[in-house]
Amino acid sequence: MVLIYIFDDEAGSQTLHARGDLHKYLIKVRRHRKGDELSFRARKNIEILHRYRVDVVEPRSAKLSLISSKPEEVKSEKNLHVGWCIVDANSIEKVLPSLCEVGVKKISFISCERSQKNFKLDFKRFERIMEASMQQCGRSSYIEFDTCKNIKEFIERNPESKVFDFCDETLSDYGSVETILVGCEGGFSPKERELLSSLERFRLGTPMVLRSESAVLAIASKILL
Repeated sequence: MVLIYIFDDEAGSQTLHARGDLHKYLIKVRRHRKGDELSFRARKNIEILHRYRVDVVEPRSAKLSLISSKPEEVKSEKNLHVGWCIVDANSIEKVLPSLCEVGVKKISFISCERSQKNFKLDFKRFERIMEASMQQCGRSSYIEFDTCKNIKEFIERNPESKVFDFCDETLSDYGSVETILVGCEGGFSPKERELLSSLERFRLGTPMVLRSESAVLAIASKILL
């Protein structure tokens, strides 16, 4: 069953009134009519899927009545935690919807030696970008965000990490990977490589040099899909 839905903080009430942008989206963009059934989730109880029926459609509003409310979790069968050395927020925003859709559970943003220090991460904006993706793909949980002040801190927290790097080795079993570390543009510094020397390193089976955001998406897709 397709579980695409719409966020509405009033979802769960017996009656929903769609006005303004929501009315325009439902009636003029998606062209819903009286009798159609739609799914909604409220941010405060996102695990509950609410089904509504369109009862009344007017020029500036629509009235929907609740049919059912039940827990309906939609997530990847695997858990993947990505340690991502900080890159330009614009690059993160470009792939964030896709990372949400393939099922990444958590991203830890790491300030590494080659990260530009002027990059600022706006997690509230990231959440808004995710919400648009979640409504389209049906996912019922946000990606978790965390920060680490350096690679040493990330490795201390996640000693089982596997490292995407310039090397000769490829992974034989992507299905067992739960935590990966991906550098920023320019890769890891010599000091950071020394810190990572005890961890398993790998590359993807391509001769091309990947941008950081391309690598994150490619690896996540290979592990989760």
